[in-house]
Amino acid sequence: MRLRYSKVINLLERKGLDAILVSDAFNMRYFSGFTGGTGYLLITKRSKYLFTDSRYTIAAQAQAPDYIVVEVDASRDYCKEINAVIATEKLETIGFEAKRVTYSEYASLKEKLTIKGLVALGGELATLRRIKTKEEIDRMRQAEHIGDIAFEEVLHHIRPGVTEIEIAAKLEYIMKLNGAEKLSFETIVAAGKNSSKPHAEPGEYRIEKGDFVTMDFGCVYKGYCSDMTRTVVVGAANKKQKEIYSTVLKAQLSVLEMLKPGLKGKEYDKVARDIIYGAGYEGYFGHGLGHSVGLEIHEDPRFSMIEEDIVEAGMIMTVEPGIYIPDFGGVRIEDMVVITEDGYENLAHSTKELIEL
Repeated sequence: MRLRYSKVINLLERKGLDAILVSDAFNMRYFSGFTGGTGYLLITKRSKYLFTDSRYTIAAQAQAPDYIVVEVDASRDYCKEINAVIATEKLETIGFEAKRVTYSEYASLKEKLTIKGLVALGGELATLRRIKTKEEIDRMRQAEHIGDIAFEEVLHHIRPGVTEIEIAAKLEYIMKLNGAEKLSFETIVAAGKNSSKPHAEPGEYRIEKGDFVTMDFGCVYKGYCSDMTRTVVVGAANKKQKEIYSTVLKAQLSVLEMLKPGLKGKEYDKVARDIIYGAGYEGYFGHGLGHSVGLEIHEDPRFSMIEEDIVEAGMIMTVEPGIYIPDFGGVRIEDMVVITEDGYENLAHSTKELIEL
């Protein structure tokens, strides 16, 4: 936590601030260790405060030993307690997370806090989370391993007559049985024509012979997310299905072959997009190639057509090209990888060869 605190101090100095008020639950956890997600952190150049209510006080004291834990009363008037610190430390300017705070919250803070300046920050705090530590990577490696186990086991349950929602439930059950705290996002299981919808919700559709079945799933392990997608065919794949699958796989493998630090996110996206468009599927790959993952399932930077940020060693990214054809079906293949100094480490180990069940 000491290194993370020093990063915040550097940010304070760069922005000319006396303190930063943190309200986002993920940033609160990252900078303090507190998992309750309710309250505020106030980080100054001299001290660190955690304001929360009586439901979380004991947990906060145990999880954030470096912080002064301040319990607010039943009125939940955080500004009253924050103002006491402002007066003690003679704070004049405080930064706040403009991307995370609602307008009504901002209006309340501006009205009630006894400071000269309330300064809007963009995504600076989230940016400090981009490069993962060994501990963070180890947690995400385990989270993805749980996903590998779930995929291997769920294959035994996919057959004609089974519904999408049954497959989703089975994936979720297996992940929790193997150590997952919770899901990192709502599980996607899309079969048949539904697989042409990148973010389809699993429903009562019963799988039929000849269907694509796309499964996008992930879990949280010790606070950190995993993300994986695999597509299989129930029965023998036809010529068109094989062509689409092989095109998506070629696009993904081509990106993996070139992964290394130093390139812009859009340069990786272009490699996959050129292959998919060049195979005649322009207009059928509508989302970005991937995104960073950490405490949140979708973090920055991205692999997208417009991403100008440089990919750096220590970032964890997804590589997930897809082709989606309305009234036919779709394919997505996704791995989660760690960018290393000279390449990458793939955290997913499930086969990507076309599986015909």
